[in-house]
Amino acid sequence: MKLWQHFKTITKHRFLVMGGCFRVGLIWQGLTHDLSKYAPTEFLNGARYYQGVRSPNSAEREAKGYSESWMHHKGRNRHHYEYWTDMNLQTRVYEPLAMPRRYLVEMVMDRVAACKTYQGKNYTDGSAYAYFDKSVEKSRMHPQTRQELDFLLGMLRDRGEKATFSYLRKWVLKGKPFPWEGE
Repeated sequence: MKLWQHFKTITKHRFLVMGGCFRVGLIWQGLTHDLSKYAPTEFLNGARYYQGVRSPNSAEREAKGYSESWMHHKGRNRHHYEYWTDMNLQTRVYEPLAMPRRYLVEMVMDRVAACKTYQGKNYTDGSAYAYFDKSVEKSRMHPQTRQELDFLLGMLRDRGEKATFSYLRKWVLKGKPFPWEGE
């Protein structure tokens, strides 16, 4: 039963991301989003720790002290800021890198879809921002990525999906500057 429920949850999530990506012109990224979730490492652990109200990765992490699914996932999916980490040759320390815009936009779609999937009828345009605002992940992101994501999720909260997706399509994906960058 958990196997089927997990399959339905990740497939619903993928289709929501796909729809968002299509709306902003990221066709290939929409089609290929989160395909690694169907790989045995991610799928079987996801089904084992499935709860239906949050990511199974959290439950796996609580049970084992780490999430094998998440480690597999973040290394294969460029829409996660954790993917964009590499060693600084001067300091010899792993540091976050700024995300390319196309993956930043996919990350916005991913967060919106995750909130819609797990919150259901309680979802609002402010859900993704509220989740991001209370998370500790902000301190682990590259400052540029954090600022851009904060701005975009704030726009979603304040102006809604239609205006935000239009901005993503016509401005962000065209490489135009964010308001604080000037022209």
